[in-house]
Amino acid sequence: MMVKYKTAEEIEKLRKSNLLVSKTLAELARHIRPGVTTEKLNQIAETFIRDHRAVPAFLGYNGFPKTLCTSVNSQVVHGIPSDYELQDGDLISVDCGVILDGFVGDTAYSYAVGEVSEKVRHLMSTTKQALLLGVEQAIAGNRLGDIGNAIQKHCEVAGFGVVREMVGHGVGRDLHEEPEVPNYGRRGTGMLLKRGLVICIEPMVNLGKRQIIQESDGWTIRTADKSPSAHYELAVAVKDNKPDVLSTFKYIEEVLND
Repeated sequence: MMVKYKTAEEIEKLRKSNLLVSKTLAELARHIRPGVTTEKLNQIAETFIRDHRAVPAFLGYNGFPKTLCTSVNSQVVHGIPSDYELQDGDLISVDCGVILDGFVGDTAYSYAVGEVSEKVRHLMSTTKQALLLGVEQAIAGNRLGDIGNAIQKHCEVAGFGVVREMVGHGVGRDLHEEPEVPNYGRRGTGMLLKRGLVICIEPMVNLGKRQIIQESDGWTIRTADKSPSAHYELAVAVKDNKPDVLSTFKYIEEVLND
């Protein structure tokens, strides 16, 4: 496994790219409402990214056709923006990546469209809390399994299904670097975490069972039982005593709570 550890200078560049993604997702929070198409969100994001002297990381990546992944309701990840109009009660996860000064930012957030059900709200809050619990484990001396275990336990106790086939990843000059970061696992197992490792932790959690299927477009991943799915992602640099979180939900939540 070729793990690329980052210097302090590289981590600061990754912080800038990840904060730009965070601000892009906050800009989208101003527009997510019933009647808006996912393609419109895609256009807003691409304009915002380019206006900030960066380029979309997803556009053209392995042939992906858009700037954003917009996954609605039972779509887990990699949904393609389209002329679909968001409906009141929808759950939409938006995953966004940028390349700024040669370094990749990658973050995701799940948004309620209008009024969602209590079950969906519980799914969203549980998934986000599981991510934060996973992030807490991203310190030197811990292992990858400590991250996955923290996420898995929190979600499964609540009765939700944790997707296993789709995982987090290292990030740097490339969008997907080693290692893979599963959202399940046993404590004390997996790769030892060392200073300078930068990873994206991104639980994908289903209201129903954990099984997924791929749609005919070759990209979109959907829950097999058609239950809603939530997805949150943060980029984190491993440090000695506490994780250094490079992206943030602060800007998004300032807009949502305004």
